[in-house]
Amino acid sequence: MAHLSFTPNLQRHLDVPELDVGGATVAAALAEAFAANPRLRSYLLDDQGRLRRHVAIFVDGRQVNDRRGLSDPLAAGSDVFVVQALSGG
Repeated sequence: MAHLSFTPNLQRHLDVPELDVGGATVAAALAEAFAANPRLRSYLLDDQGRLRRHVAIFVDGRQVNDRRGLSDPLAAGSDVFVVQALSGG
């Protein structure tokens, strides 16, 4: 199982505890997180199911390549970290 965790900045808006999730891709892992917390979907994905511009996901320290389909593979024991970028000035 992969371990899914979220930036503390995102946790200010939603209760998103760390999860151990199955699935062979980032999309499958997120589907489990969305099942547990449906509101999370709109924070991370746009209306076409793509990763929002201000969100980044890292798998084992590397940023995902497929921001549209989230097909990046997960291995057993992968660490998945979801970051909501801060902007402004």
